[in-house]
Parts: sequence; C-alpha cells; structure tokens
Amino acid sequence: MSKLPNIGTSIFTVMSKMASEHNAINLSQGFPNFPVDKTLTEIVAKLATENVHQYTPMSGYPPLLSKIAAFTKKSYSRVVHPETEILVTAGATQGIFTIITTLVKTNEEVLILDPSYDCYEAPVLLCNAKPIRVALNDDYTPNWEIIDKACSSKTKMIIINNPHNPTGKILKESDFQSLELLLEKYPNILVLSDEVYEYITFEEKHISANTREKLINRCIIVSSFGKSFHITGWKIGYLIAPEHLMKEIKKVHQFLVFSVNSICQVAISDYLDIVSTDDIKKMYQEKRDYFRGLLNGSRFELMPCEGTYFQVASYSAISNENDVDFCKRLITEYGVAAIPISTFYGDGKDLKLIRFCFAKDNATLEEAAKRLCTI
Repeated sequence: MSKLPNIGTSIFTVMSKMASEHNAINLSQGFPNFPVDKTLTEIVAKLATENVHQYTPMSGYPPLLSKIAAFTKKSYSRVVHPETEILVTAGATQGIFTIITTLVKTNEEVLILDPSYDCYEAPVLLCNAKPIRVALNDDYTPNWEIIDKACSSKTKMIIINNPHNPTGKILKESDFQSLELLLEKYPNILVLSDEVYEYITFEEKHISANTREKLINRCIIVSSFGKSFHITGWKIGYLIAPEHLMKEIKKVHQFLVFSVNSICQVAISDYLDIVSTDDIKKMYQEKRDYFRGLLNGSRFELMPCEGTYFQVASYSAISNENDVDFCKRLITEYGVAAIPISTFYGDGKDLKLIRFCFAKDNATLEEAAKRLCTI
C-alpha cells in the first residue's frame, strides 16, 4: 500500500515531457538554459585534478561552512557558527525533507501557505502528520487572521517561502511583524523559511528571517547555491538553524545522504570569494524586464514579479479553459510550455493564471514571446 496514495507525477515532469514531445519552448521548469559563469567552470576544471574527490565531513566542507558564515554576515549581519548552525545539503529539497522528517511528529500539523511548492506536503505525510493548507489572498499576500485561526496546539511548524514560488511575491515588514506576534501566541511553533531565491529580488529588498531576532531561535532557513548561481544540477543547498535544532537535523541528515558532493562544495567555497550577488540580481532583473517588454503586445495580463525568475500571467482575456487544459493547449498549438498555478493549491484553485520561467537566454525568450503574442 502506498504511503503517498494521492501524490502522482509532478506537474513539472508532465509539462517538460509534453514540451519535449512537441518540440516546444520549455518555460515551465525552473532551470536556466544559459551558460554557467566561466569563472566557476574554470575553478571546477582546476579542481578536477586535485585531491577533492573523497567524502567531506558530514556537515560540509569546513572552508565552505566558514564562507557561508561570512556570506550570511555580509548579507544579513547575522553571526552564525560554522560548525554548529550550518549544514550543507544535497539541494534545498533534501534540506526541506530532512527538516520536516526530523522535527515533525505523528499527528502534529504543518501550515502550508497556498499556492505552494510541491515538495512541502510529502514529508509531512510521511511523518504521519497533517498538512494544513491555508490559501494566500488572491493578490498572494498572507491573510494573517486566517493563518492565526488555522493554528492550534497541534501546530508544529509553519512554512514560509520568500521570495515566493510560483508568484514572485516577497514578504513585507508587516508580514514578519504578524508572524512574530503569531509565534508569541503559539510558543511551540517552528518556522521553516524557504529562501532559495533570496538573491533574486528586484525593486523591493528581500527581508530574510536571518535578520529577525525574534525568529532566529525558532527558525530553520533554507538556501540554495543552485538557484543563486544558476547551477541547479549541482544540487547544493544549505540550512541555517540554532544549534538545538540543527543538532537534531544532522542526526537524520547523516543517514539520508551523510555528505554532499565534494568537488562542488570546494568549487563553491572558492567561488564565494569572487561572486557578486548584486550582479545576480541585476542580470535577472534585466531578464524580467526584457521578457515583460516582449509580452507587452500579447493578450496576457502580467502579474507583479518582485523576486524569483518566474512571471505569472493571467490568460482570462484569452480563454475560459481551466489552467491545466490551457497549458496543454499552449504546448500542442503554440509550442510554449508553462505551469498551471492551480497545481500549487491543495484544492486546485483555478484563477486562470500560469507561470513562465524567464531564466533563459534572450533568443529563447524572444521566440517564446513571438509565439505567445500570436494567441
């Protein structure tokens, strides 16, 4: 008997497979198609001949842990201890899985704010715990009154995703103040803060949980080098948490993957001495603006994009189809793949919205926009 009877093939797999079958431009799955920074590939090439191919310590390559601590201090003015408060993971998804399976127990509840990324629910179910799906407002801001009402003595964790996938929204100062008041009311609730797009934000500054004194003792923060440095296939992420939580998380991590790819950790450690997060932000803001400009002549209504490399668009002026059917027709008739937003909701809420990934080279964005403007 299946432990996950209601979970099927990921919508990302479905749409990417259809895109391949129909030779469509794939703006569905969130991965860049442009080259990795040449400086990073040169670092990897040099390291390939060096003695960096055996296990690293379970928590991570020690120099990388120190670099992450320095990176965190530079970005957020937070001092973290490399040996006790940081863990390198095999991507953010593994980190999230490890956090939840470590800290959530049978019959406890985890609040998931919809629309939400699809990796949150499965580990909750595998813990024999209960996911509580709470919808964001239709403008994708949190309704803290409804979130408060969803909390109880059984609530063990609330998951926040900031910047938010799929919508591109970022949390504001007032949201963090509301979250902090909620935690005062419920002293046993932990926060999992998924911040994998933290260095891809635009006009408004990203507020990290790393900067919130009232949160950090009850919060596990998830980051992703794969997302930040457009090396998604490397599957390298990291967690920051207070020692009393990290100690327990490491117990599970050591039996799940033990240690993470050694050469990639060493390469990233060297790369952190060179890379500029301002350059990352600038590049993606240019791509966002370029893609939005290309779609100005289309019938799609573009939603605000404050962060991430995703653009949400309404097709309500084009069709009354549900978003899954519309996305399938977009592939078969127009040769462009997108993701239907309803699949990010526990109840399949359909607002006639789809998500495009603009982390693509300009030629790809231009051809995709050309096709989309014919609809």
